[in-house]
Amino acid sequence: MQAQKTVDMAYYKSYCVGDVDVSNMAATEILKDGLCPSMLLPSKPVTRRCFPAFGEKNGVLVVGNNTQFSDQQGTTINAVDLVNGARNATIVKEARQLAMKIFQDYTQSWYWILIGLVVAMIISLVFIVLLRFLAGVMVWVMIVMVILLIGYGIFHCYMEYASLKDQQGANITLKELGLQTDLTVYLQIRQTWLAFMIVLCIVEVVIILLLIFLRKRICIAIALIKEASRAIGYVMSSLFYPLLTFALLAVVIAYWAVTAIFLSTSNEAVYKVFNDTACSYSRQTCSPENFSTSLVKATCPSAKCLFAFYGGESPYHKYLIVLQFYNLFLFFWCANFVTALGQMTLAGAFASYYWAFKKPDDMPAFPIFASLGRALRYHTGSLAFGSLILAIIQVIRVLLEYLDHKLKGAQNRCVKFLLCCLKCCFWCLEKFIKFLNRNAYIMVALYGKNFCTSARDAFFLLMRNVIRVAVLDKVTDFLLFLGKLLIVGAVGILSFFFFSGKIKGTDNVVPHLNYYWVPILTLVVGSYLIAHGFFSVYAMCVDTLFLCFLEDLERNDGSPERPYLMSDNLLKVLKKKNSSAEGQ
Repeated sequence: MQAQKTVDMAYYKSYCVGDVDVSNMAATEILKDGLCPSMLLPSKPVTRRCFPAFGEKNGVLVVGNNTQFSDQQGTTINAVDLVNGARNATIVKEARQLAMKIFQDYTQSWYWILIGLVVAMIISLVFIVLLRFLAGVMVWVMIVMVILLIGYGIFHCYMEYASLKDQQGANITLKELGLQTDLTVYLQIRQTWLAFMIVLCIVEVVIILLLIFLRKRICIAIALIKEASRAIGYVMSSLFYPLLTFALLAVVIAYWAVTAIFLSTSNEAVYKVFNDTACSYSRQTCSPENFSTSLVKATCPSAKCLFAFYGGESPYHKYLIVLQFYNLFLFFWCANFVTALGQMTLAGAFASYYWAFKKPDDMPAFPIFASLGRALRYHTGSLAFGSLILAIIQVIRVLLEYLDHKLKGAQNRCVKFLLCCLKCCFWCLEKFIKFLNRNAYIMVALYGKNFCTSARDAFFLLMRNVIRVAVLDKVTDFLLFLGKLLIVGAVGILSFFFFSGKIKGTDNVVPHLNYYWVPILTLVVGSYLIAHGFFSVYAMCVDTLFLCFLEDLERNDGSPERPYLMSDNLLKVLKKKNSSAEGQ
């Protein structure tokens, strides 16, 4: 018994401070000076933190032999409360494991993802080329294919929903299941497929109703798309211009990221003086290297120099968040400038096509390069000013989100309501400024005026033709969106059948993955970005030709002195005509 007591005391001493011999000291003295812990609890490491080892005694959760214990700050902690803390800590561990599995899936399937992105690029390019020669047919085929594609998605969701009817555990609700790191678990629940089916049904009904209500305007939109296809045919280099925009945006993002990381990692570890007795130096900054020989230690022997927080107390560190916002503002400004440069370059190239009296003889030899040179030489100020306005609004939106995050714990409903209203208003303002800037850049490319004058002219031109803007330009945007939806849906369905192993004969080539949705989701997002890159050229062409078309209607009347410069197809659809053959 004495030997066991000696072993226990030696084990207990290993948790005491320093090499102090506590064998002949009273327990009250040891605890008062904080030389040894008041009690030892069995623990287990969880994400590099020690958590008490839980046990069960007579059906009650205990830590050691107790259901409650003190946290050394005067608060009594129940063992059940610790379970919730341990569960929250395991979220970090599970998230890390999930990230590792996702990274492993990327290493196993990266070459198939690249092949899928190349396929998406080829499909997008073929689609654009077919629009060049078969615009009318392709638009109607696109509409029918989107409807059939969504219809197949509804049918597939219903079949999966029906197949899980008699399977055990399939009727559990998503709320009862909770958050799971293995997302394939959700696909084994009927409620998941029911939710997918309802969403697809709503999308299908909305698209069909829009097509029914807009059927009379689709013909005019098709004529505008045909004209855009003809313009892109004469300016084929415009299809590859988004690559330059992407490269410039990559440089801007890289510069912003490097600067943000530098600012974030420029903090310093701050140590403060902590003491159990009265001390005039309490909570002051200290240095742990020389604290034992400092005046503070001599004045307050019980004081300790402990880590307080990671940051800094110099003026630079105090205004670090301001520097981060300034860096973010520069990022928004430069990114918007690059985007605006691309919009003005494309607008100038397509405007040179529309206003050419004899196409393509009166067009520049290299429309894209000529338009890019004009934008950089004469209109850099307009691009910078328009980008500045948009960047200021975007930074204000970020500030509102930051304030909302900081005040999340506040219970003042008036403040929450005011923040919600401000966020909504600035979101609407940002959308309006983007729309106005886009059309202002087109007018700058057309007439070479300054930004404010061009924005005013574009706004009033659109307001004078607000009906045409609502029912023609937006219908064209809707049809182009259906094109992007078709490409993304086709690539997504093909990748789903491939990576899920449902295509016969591909068992030997399909990589073994933890989550087959990782490459599928990557391909869906990547194919959307690729399709958006190609169709953004189409959308810019349509917007430019639309403004030129409105200007043509206001400036000309079809007489020999002022003939319409629009194509014969647009003249026919709009029931306009030039009074002489010379005007055509």
